[in-house]
Amino acid sequence: MLKILPDPSDPPLDELLEIAGEATEPPAVPQGGIPRQWIPGWIRWPLRIIILPFILLDLAAQKFARLLIRPPFKQEGKCLKRGNCCHYILIPRPNGVFGWLFYLWSTQVLGFYPRSSRIYESEGKKVLVMGCRYLQGDGSCRHYRLRPTVCRKWPVIEYFGYPRILKGCGFKAVLRDQPKV
Repeated sequence: MLKILPDPSDPPLDELLEIAGEATEPPAVPQGGIPRQWIPGWIRWPLRIIILPFILLDLAAQKFARLLIRPPFKQEGKCLKRGNCCHYILIPRPNGVFGWLFYLWSTQVLGFYPRSSRIYESEGKKVLVMGCRYLQGDGSCRHYRLRPTVCRKWPVIEYFGYPRILKGCGFKAVLRDQPKV
């Protein structure tokens, strides 16, 4: 099994996300560069195309559910195409067979790569900070139509808890039934 060793020089997650929110330049490429994907493209891309209808169906069902049960916050603003959210994607730390399968899917098929070897804690869960190899220099996605679910749902507006929005991305969350002043 692959063992991920923590790097003591990495800042805590809150500090890392604060730095990301204020950054005007993309972060440096991880030490050693972006790792190559070992699953060939002729396998990766058909897999993503086959899975896409299920992703779209799931997102449509979630959108319909939001019409019936409205979350307490609503999203406002628009993407500023800074790309910082693509450099700081949090995925669960691999644990067990399904955790490792999800990690392999995320890295080998979806195109994410570990930005650091450190394991962080977010909302009581162990997570890894990943980056996306398909982010272009202008802040747009090279494969926008086949982007993963995590990218399609960003920013995350939860039914319970607080929204997850990276500072400086252009989006904000406001209380839905807040009285106008």
